[in-house]
Amino acid sequence: MNYDAYVAAFNQGNDEELVETWFAPDCVMYSSSRVSRGREELLAFLHWAHDGVREIVRPRLVMQQENRLFVDVDMDFICTEPRPDFPFAPLMPGDILTVRFFVTYTLDEHGRIAELCSMTWPAEQGVIKAPMLSGHAGGRAAYQAYAAAFSDGDMERAGRYYTDDCTLRLPTAPLMVGKQAICDFYGTMFRSVREHLTIHSLVIDDKGIAVDCTSTFTAQVDAPDFVVAPLRKGESVSVRVFVVYGLRNGQISTIDVARASTPEG
Repeated sequence: MNYDAYVAAFNQGNDEELVETWFAPDCVMYSSSRVSRGREELLAFLHWAHDGVREIVRPRLVMQQENRLFVDVDMDFICTEPRPDFPFAPLMPGDILTVRFFVTYTLDEHGRIAELCSMTWPAEQGVIKAPMLSGHAGGRAAYQAYAAAFSDGDMERAGRYYTDDCTLRLPTAPLMVGKQAICDFYGTMFRSVREHLTIHSLVIDDKGIAVDCTSTFTAQVDAPDFVVAPLRKGESVSVRVFVVYGLRNGQISTIDVARASTPEG
C-alpha cells in the first residue's frame, strides 16, 4: 500500500472513489462509537461524517510491517455547513477542528484495507495545527469554509482568517486597515444587505489566493443608498468580481477586489 497515495486520494474528498479503490469489499471499520462492515456501510458513514465537513489527513508518523500499518495522524475537520451534531464538537461554517487519531490498518492480499481501527484524543489536544490557508488540500478547503462563514454573515468566524493588520481595497470604498475595521464594515453592511459568494474558480498557494466569483447582494431591509444598486427589502443584485488575497502565515493579510461585470438584478 502506498500510504501517501491513499492520503492524497482521501484529501480529494471523493468518498465513493476512495472506498472503491482502497477498501476491500468485506472491509470493517472499528471506532470508539461504531462498527461499519462492508463498503456500503463504510460509505454511508463517510457521507454522514462529511456532510458539510471536509476531513483532511495530515500524517505525523507512519509505520508498516508486512500487511499492517500504524499511523499517528492529525485530522482537520473544516466546516462549510452547520453541523450541530458533529461527534467531536458542534461546528458552524468557518470552523476548523483538529483531532489527533491513532489508526491501524490491516491489508488484504491485494493491498486493500481489510480492517481499520481508530482511537482519538480529545479535540484540539496534542495536535499540530496547520496554517489555515495554504496550497495544501486543507488550506484550499479552508477558503471554502471562510467563504461560507462570510456568506452566512458570520464575521466573528470569517474574521479569524484575517491578520490583525489586514487591509481591504474595494472599488467603491476607501482603503480599510485592520481586521476590526473590516469586520465592523461588513457587520454593519450585513444588517441591511447580505452578500453571498459563488466561487467559479480558485487558485491558491502558500503566498496568496486568486478567486473569480459572483457576489450576490440581498437586502434585509430597504436599502435605497446601497453602493452597488438601490434595493428594496428582498431584492438582490449580482456582480462578477475578481478577488486577490495576500497570505501571511496562513491568514489573509491583504484583500483587493475588482469588478468584472456590471451589476445585474
